[in-house]
Amino acid sequence: MNIYSNMTNEDVTLKQGDCFELIKDVEDNSVDLILTDPPYNLGKYSTGNIKLNWRKDINNDIANWDLIDLEPDKIADDLVRVLKPNGNLFIFCSYNLIGKWFDALDHRFDTFQFMVWHKTNPTPKFYKNGFLNSCEIIICCWNKGHKWNFSNQRDMHNFFESPICMGKERLKDPKHPTQKPLKILEHIIKIASNEEDVVLDPFMGVASTGVAALNLKRKFTGFEIEKEYFDASIKRMNNVYGNN
Repeated sequence: MNIYSNMTNEDVTLKQGDCFELIKDVEDNSVDLILTDPPYNLGKYSTGNIKLNWRKDINNDIANWDLIDLEPDKIADDLVRVLKPNGNLFIFCSYNLIGKWFDALDHRFDTFQFMVWHKTNPTPKFYKNGFLNSCEIIICCWNKGHKWNFSNQRDMHNFFESPICMGKERLKDPKHPTQKPLKILEHIIKIASNEEDVVLDPFMGVASTGVAALNLKRKFTGFEIEKEYFDASIKRMNNVYGNN
C-alpha cells in the first residue's frame, strides 16, 4: 500500500499545503482527536546557536518557519468545527503562546487544562546560566461527555516523563528540530480516543502523530506545508504499513 501527495484512502489522508486553508475542507464533527504541535515562535528570542569545541553546535535557531507569527484565533473556529462533540484537543505549546491559545480556545470549550511533558534528557546548559528547558506544556480542551480511557490513577496525572526523540526513531534526513517521541503521542492517543477513531494533526511535521495513530489502530489525517517534511511523512507512513 502506498500513500502519495494529496491522496486519501480508508486509513490515511495526507495533504501538503497551508493548514489554515486545508482544514476548511474537513467535514464538521468528523474528527475524534486533534493532536498537534504548531510552531512555538521561539526563534525571535534566540541569541544564536551555541558553538562548542568538543561537540556539535547547540541549535537555538529552530527554523525559518518558526519565525512566522502563529495566530491561534485564525484556526480556532475550524478546530472546534471539525471536532466531534465528544472529541478531545491536545496542542503542544510554549510559555510565550499559552496566553494566545487560552484566549482563542477557553471560551469555546467547557474545559481548558494542560499537561506537562518533562523531558528527561533536555538540551544541556554547559555554562549553567539558567534553567534547563526540560518541560513543555500541552494544552488540553474538551466538552462534557468527552472520551477518556484511563486505566488507573497513574494515567490521570497531567505530568508525563519521557526522553526527547532520539536514536533510531529520530529522522536524520530531514532532521525536524522539534520531532516528538512516539511514547508521549501514543500515551495521549490511548487515553483520548478509541480504535478506528480519526486523529487530525494540522501541523503534521514529519508525521509522528500519524505513526502513533496507525500503531494504535486509529485513522489519521495530516497537513504539512514544508515539502521536505511532507515527503518524509509519506515515507514514514509507508514504512508503518510495510511493518504491519
